[in-house]
Amino acid sequence: MIALQRTVLCILFTGILLAHFISQEQLPVADAVVLHAKLYTVNPNQPWAEALAIRKGTIIAVGSEKAIEAYRGSSTAVVDVRGHVVLPGFTDSHVHFMSGSLRLTQVQLDGATNVSEMQQRVKQYAEAHPNAPWILGSGWMYSAFGSAAMPDKKILDAVVPGRPVFLTAYDHHSGWVNSKALEVSGITRDTPDPPNGKIVRDPKTGEATGMLQEAPAQQLIERHIPEPTRQERLDALRLGMHEANRFGVVRVHSLIGDSHLLDLYEELRKRGELSMRFYICNFIAPPKLTKKALEQAEEDRRQYHDEWIDAGCIKFMGDGVIEAHTAAMLKPYSDDPSTSGHLNWEYGEFLNAVMELDRHGFQITTHAIGDQMIREALDAYQHTAAVNGTVDPRHRIEHIEDPSEADIPRFGELGVIASMQPLHALPNDNNLHVWARNVGPERAGRSWPWHSIMNDGGRVAFGSDWSVVTINPWPGIQLLLTRQTEDGEPAGGWNPEQRLTLEQAIKGYTLDAAYAGRREMTEGSLEPGKLADLVIISQDPFQTPAPRIASTEVLLTMVGGKIVYESASTSSAISVSK
Repeated sequence: MIALQRTVLCILFTGILLAHFISQEQLPVADAVVLHAKLYTVNPNQPWAEALAIRKGTIIAVGSEKAIEAYRGSSTAVVDVRGHVVLPGFTDSHVHFMSGSLRLTQVQLDGATNVSEMQQRVKQYAEAHPNAPWILGSGWMYSAFGSAAMPDKKILDAVVPGRPVFLTAYDHHSGWVNSKALEVSGITRDTPDPPNGKIVRDPKTGEATGMLQEAPAQQLIERHIPEPTRQERLDALRLGMHEANRFGVVRVHSLIGDSHLLDLYEELRKRGELSMRFYICNFIAPPKLTKKALEQAEEDRRQYHDEWIDAGCIKFMGDGVIEAHTAAMLKPYSDDPSTSGHLNWEYGEFLNAVMELDRHGFQITTHAIGDQMIREALDAYQHTAAVNGTVDPRHRIEHIEDPSEADIPRFGELGVIASMQPLHALPNDNNLHVWARNVGPERAGRSWPWHSIMNDGGRVAFGSDWSVVTINPWPGIQLLLTRQTEDGEPAGGWNPEQRLTLEQAIKGYTLDAAYAGRREMTEGSLEPGKLADLVIISQDPFQTPAPRIASTEVLLTMVGGKIVYESASTSSAISVSK
C-alpha cells in the first residue's frame, strides 16, 4: 500500500514538473521587455504593474518583474526604466496635423502679448527669409489688441510693406493681413462678404482693416498663396511627427485639412517612416451634403482603414468662435446685443446630412462652441439615433466651450462624446477679458464644463487643437487639475468646480481618447492584446504638486514596440539595450 502511494505521488510530482516545463516552453519570447517600472496601466482591473513584455508590436504580458522575466530570451531587447513612471501613449483627439506641421516652419506668435512683440517676430522672420513670396504665421491672441480685440493692416505695413503677410489667430477663425496681401488678393471696399465669412471694415471709410473672420473670408486670401510642394509637405509631416512623439503623442485625430493628403501619409507608411497613428476626418462643407462628398468619404474609408491610417470619420463646422462673435448663442452677446453669432448650417440640411452619414456608418463630429450650436448638434444626434437605430455610433461634439445648463446632462444621456481642449480654457487675458466679456458672467460661469459632463455620465476625450496650442499634453493635464495659469492665476482657479483628478485627466488623453476614436479594444491602456504604444516620463505625476505637472518631460516614446523618440537625458535616466 505504501509503495503504491509512493508511486502515485511520484507520478503526480513528475506531472507537475512536466506541466511546468511545458508551460515555460510555451511562453513566447518577447521582442522587448520593460522592467523596473511604475506602470500606470489605465486598466481598472490592474492599475499598477512592474513590467511588461512586447512581441510583434503588441503587449503580451503585464505584471511583476518575476512574471515578465519568463518572457525574456537571448534576443530580447531590455528597457530598464529604473523606477520611472510608464503610461500608455497619449492620443490627441483634436488636431489639424498638416497645418500644424507646416506651422513649425512659419512665424509663431504664441505668447506674444502686445503689438510690438508681434511686429518684432514678423520682421525677424521676414529678414531671415528674404526669398519667401509670402510671410505666413499664426498664434496671435485677440487680447493683444486691447479692448477692441481687432488687429489692423497698418501694424504689419510698418514692418513688412513690400510682401504680403497673412497671420491666422490662435483659434484659426480670424486672419490678419497687411495692405499688400489685400492688394494681391483684389480685396477692396467693394468686395462683398462671402457666405459665412466677414471682411472687417473701417466704419468711416468702408475699407478693409486687415482682419477677416471665419474660413470663407480667409479663403479670399489663401487662394492666392502658393501651395507648398509635395516635398515641403512631406518634410513638414516629418517635423510634425517628431514634435508629437517628443511629447508622448502616439495617435492624433486630425479633423480638417488632411483628408485630401492621405496619399502623403501612405507614402511615409510605405517608407517605414510613420512614427504615429492617424485618424483623419473628411470635412463636409455647407450648405448641404453632396453625392460627390459622400462618395469621396466612402472611397477614403475603403482605402484607409487600419491601425496606422484610418479615414472613418466626418467633420462639420457648425459655428465660429466667441471672441469674434461668430459662435452661435441662444441669446445675444453681452457686449454686443445686436448679434447672437452665426450658424454655418441650416438645421434641416444639417440633420439630413447627419442622418445620411450615420446610415453609412461614419462617426460624425461637429464643431460647436456656442450653446445654440451645441444644442442643435445634440438634437440632430438624438433624432438620428431614434430614426436610424444605429448601435453605438459614438458621434462627437468638438470644443463645447459654453453649453446651456440644460444640455450638459444630454452628453451622458445620448452617449455623445465631448471632445474638449483643456488649454482653450486657460484663464489668460484673452479668456478673462475678451471671451468672458463677450458672453457675460452668467454664461462664463459654465465655461468648458468637463467635470459637469463627466459627473452626469458623459465621456470626455481631450486634445489640443494643434496648432492652436501646443501638442504637449502636460500643460493641458495641469490645467485640468488647477483651472489656473502656470503662474497660479486666478487664485483658486477659474470655475474651480470643473477641476479633475489626475486619474481622470490621464484617462481622457488615453483610454477615453481611444474610445472616442473607436479604438479602445486595441489602444489606450497597457494590457495584453493592446498595441505597444507607451511613454516613459521624467517625474512621477502622482507625487508631483499639481502646479508643477506641466514640467513633466517625456524620456522615451514607443509606438508598436518601436522606440520613436528618446530625449537627450534618456541615457542617464533609463537603460535601453537593443
